Order: sequence, then structure tokens, then C-alpha cells
Amino acid sequence: MPDNQDRRETFAGMRALIVMLMLLTAVLQHKAWFSEVGHAGAVRLRAQLAEEAHRADQLAERNRRLTAEVLVLKSGADDGYAAVEARARSDLGMVRKGETFYLVADHR
Repeated sequence: MPDNQDRRETFAGMRALIVMLMLLTAVLQHKAWFSEVGHAGAVRLRAQLAEEAHRADQLAERNRRLTAEVLVLKSGADDGYAAVEARARSDLGMVRKGETFYLVADHR
């Protein structure tokens, strides 16, 4: 039968092992929740994904409008000419002969 000294040494060794395992568990839990590859990183990636999806939706809408404009311009009908003229007026500031162009400055 083991004496009390052997039991105390065994319990001390087991206590040390338990403390080490608890510390290891705490370190791994911290890493799992707060590191770049853990829960916090996953939350950041989800937010980034939502942002990129929103941007992709905006770009898809822009592409849809540009495609519609190209189709109107390719049609060659009078609407096509009107679309070219409207684009030249808005983007390039073009005016027709006999028209007067007024530029009103915004003083804010």
C-alpha cells in the first residue's frame, strides 16, 4: 500500500497536469474567439462579404443602365440620335447653334 508521501506527490503531479491543461484550454479558447482565424475574423469577413455584395449589386445596376444605353445608340433610330445629343449636352456641355448657355455658380 502506498504511503501518504507517494499520494501527495501523485496528487501534486495531477494538480500540475490539470492546471497546464486548463491554461492550454484557455489559450486555445482565446485564439478561437479573438484571433484572425477565429470567431472575430469570421465576423469581419461576413461584414466584408456583405459590403462586396452591395458593391456588386451597384455595379450590376450600372451595367444594366449602360447596356440599355448602348442598345438605344445601336438602334440607329431617331431615339439613338436624341440619346447621343442628350449625352453630349450633359457630359460635354454642348449647345446648339442659336442657344445661349448659362452657368450658375453655387456659392455655398
